[in-house]
Amino acid sequence: MSPQYKGLTLLLIWVVWVMPFALFLPKGKREVAKTDRRAMWGVILESLAYFLIYLHGPDAWASPLEPWRFGLGLACAAVAWGFSWTSIRQLGPQWRIQAGLNQDHKLVTTGAYRVVRHPIYASMLWMLLAGISIVGTLPLWPVAVALFVLGTEIRAHVEDSLLRERFGEEFETWKRRTPAYFPPIR
Repeated sequence: MSPQYKGLTLLLIWVVWVMPFALFLPKGKREVAKTDRRAMWGVILESLAYFLIYLHGPDAWASPLEPWRFGLGLACAAVAWGFSWTSIRQLGPQWRIQAGLNQDHKLVTTGAYRVVRHPIYASMLWMLLAGISIVGTLPLWPVAVALFVLGTEIRAHVEDSLLRERFGEEFETWKRRTPAYFPPIR
């Protein structure tokens, strides 16, 4: 694949990934019961991770993209799309960027939430891997992965605490049988 298609490929991958967030954005005002701003530190670290993946000089962007890297990037993106499209639909009006619970919050444990407790974070991880596959370079991509995992751990722990406080043993039972966002990570 020629170098000029790298940027276009990544743009299209991101457009497909972000579409469910726009299409299924909760309508109307929701009664928020509790939020926790500590999760925003995780958002900052995850954002920095993405920045590091796409931070390159012109030589890296101009180099040809090997077919295996293109295929791996699309495969990672497809997994990310599956998680983003299904989890946003299931979470519905409970979805938000800032960690929090609505007054009428329900514990969602079906669909993508049967596979992992935080499928949106799983989709974000797969998008990071798609970016690494297509444009990642050493030594930045391992640093980006470490920052992303640290940021996601912060967010997952904050959200798990909120859910534990609200749903108690029901949450704990679900947590014991369901990994956080990647199967080896509980």
